Amino acid sequence: MKKLKNFRYISYRVFALGVCVLLFLLVLTVYQIVLLLQGEATLGAILLLVIVSNLFAGIFWWQIVIPYHRSEKVMKRFLDGYTLAEDKELSMSFLSPATHKELQRLEEILHSPQMFDLNKRQAQYLALQNQINPHFLYNTLESIRSEALIAGLESVADMTEALATFFRYTISKVENLVSVEEELENCKTYFRIQQYRFGNRLQLHIDYEEEEWQEIIHCRIPKLTLQPILENSIIHGTELKIGTGNLRIQFERTEKRLIIRISDDGIGMEEQTLLELNRRLRKDSSKVSYQQSETKGGIALANVNNRIHLIFGEEYGMHVYSIQGEGTDVEITIPAVMSDREIKNRGILQ
Repeated sequence: MKKLKNFRYISYRVFALGVCVLLFLLVLTVYQIVLLLQGEATLGAILLLVIVSNLFAGIFWWQIVIPYHRSEKVMKRFLDGYTLAEDKELSMSFLSPATHKELQRLEEILHSPQMFDLNKRQAQYLALQNQINPHFLYNTLESIRSEALIAGLESVADMTEALATFFRYTISKVENLVSVEEELENCKTYFRIQQYRFGNRLQLHIDYEEEEWQEIIHCRIPKLTLQPILENSIIHGTELKIGTGNLRIQFERTEKRLIIRISDDGIGMEEQTLLELNRRLRKDSSKVSYQQSETKGGIALANVNNRIHLIFGEEYGMHVYSIQGEGTDVEITIPAVMSDREIKNRGILQ
């Protein structure tokens, strides 16, 4: 059964065809020899068949078998980590012009500035992650909290506790999906920390339909979806505004979808900036320079949007609405699912 499955590969079919032709020529030659012994064939016909058979075998060996093995060798070296540019055997025969172009395109992608940028950022992230020992961090924060309580500094103790809770959620929880309730609690913890900086200048409001709330809080959502957008709204919206800033997280559930709007009444953005931001969200962010988007606050939105696409599909994601001087709304649309088993692309979940 396994051998039959191998015939889905074109190379096996080509080799099988070649062997069949050689066998046919061999049988034909034997048949001519039998006829010669019976006096019904000529020696010239047999010699012609032998020459044709050897010629076919030689062409098949030099033009198909040897180039195929050379290509296999190069591809194995590529899979082992050697780049195509480093391999001098690249004068190999390709299956078709399309496969040649595919390999060249793959080489271009692997050596593109975006790929180097992603690798660099991944290395920086892993280096930072290895420097953070969660238990050491929690124990240190707990020690600070204890000292603050002894000294009667309740606000410092409360801030330290909130910071420990926030880090515990951000660092320790490795699931790709969490409940809306968990994600919202993390937002509240983050906002609680921000309030020590802004005081009453910053207000957070949670809006939802009462009869839908029990279903909404159990919907599954990618971890760290809301908090980065909430942070973005503070940094690029309400923090730059004079007076009180209002942040609003609104939940709406339809038959098949969960719609979340994170709004602020900050300074908003210009129409051209808004168009550019939504254009970046519609395209693959791996093709967008991190350095460009980071300076405009788009990196958090692009990362969240890409994770939504990856987990739920391209039909879901986010869109930004903004009016300069009035505020910004970020609308997130995801499927309303209660279990990870309902995710079509659940194979990517940890």
